[in-house]
Amino acid sequence: MSIPFGGYASPEQIMRDRAEYARKGIARGRSVVVMQYADGILFVAPNPSKALHKISEIYDRIGFAAVGRYNEFESLRLAGIRYADINGYTFNRNDVTGRGLANLYAQHLGMIFTESIKSFEVEIVVAEVGDAPEDDQIYRITFDGSVFDEQGMAVIGGQAEAVGGRLKERYSDGLPLPQALDAALTALTEPGGERPPATQIEVAVLDRGREHRKFLRLTGPRLEKLLEAAKEGREGGQQPAAEQAPTEQTGAEQTGAEQAPDTAPPIAPDGDIDTGSGE
Repeated sequence: MSIPFGGYASPEQIMRDRAEYARKGIARGRSVVVMQYADGILFVAPNPSKALHKISEIYDRIGFAAVGRYNEFESLRLAGIRYADINGYTFNRNDVTGRGLANLYAQHLGMIFTESIKSFEVEIVVAEVGDAPEDDQIYRITFDGSVFDEQGMAVIGGQAEAVGGRLKERYSDGLPLPQALDAALTALTEPGGERPPATQIEVAVLDRGREHRKFLRLTGPRLEKLLEAAKEGREGGQQPAAEQAPTEQTGAEQTGAEQAPDTAPPIAPDGDIDTGSGE
C-alpha cells in the first residue's frame, strides 16, 4: 500500500497541532483581568489602542473580554450581540444570560476547532453581573470550545498563569473599586516593571447599582481619579473608599435588529487583522 505524498497524520496529531497553533497565537497577546469587586465586576486590559477594544458590552448586564486575533474575537462579539438582541426581543430580556452566551461561544469555537483547517486564536470571558455578588457569573471560553466557570476572577492571555498567581495574592471578596483596580494593575505588571499610564489601559465595569444597562467604560478624568485613589490607598497602607460609578448612560455599543437563529452557524474569520497595537 502506497503512502500518500506528505505522509499520514493521525486525528490526534492534527488536533495537537491545531491546539499548539492556537496557543502560540494567544500567547502573543497581553493578559486581561476580569474580577469581582464590591459593587460588580471589573475588566482591566493593557491596551494603547483607542479603536480596537478588548472589552465590550454584550447586553444590559453582560460584558465581554478577549485576547488574540482581533478580527476573530470581534466576529464572536458581534454574533453574541445578535443572539442577545434577537432572544431578548423575541422572548424576554431576562432570558439572555451569560451562561447562554458562553454555551453559544463554546459551540462556535468547538465546531471551528474540529472542522476548520485553522482554529481561532482567541480566548474570551463572558461575565454577567447579578443583583447580589453571589449571583455574578464569570465564564472563560478557550479556543477549542472548553468552558470554565470561574469563581471571583479570571485571567486570559499569554501570561495568564503568572498574572493569575499575582492576582490571587491580592484578591479578596468585597474589594472596593479603587483597591480592585490596584490589585488588577499590580497583577498585570511584571515584578519590578512600571505600570502603564491611564492612556495605555482599558478599564470597564459592570456596576450592579446602575439602572438598566450595567456596563460602564472608565476613561479620561474618571479613570485618572480612580487611579489616584488607588495610589493613595496603596501608599497610605489603607483600603481606599469605594468610588461610586456615575449613573449617566454612555455610548456603549449599539446593535441593529439583524435576525439570527438561536444556534447560528459557525463564524469564519473575515480577515487577517491582528491586534498588534492592542495586544
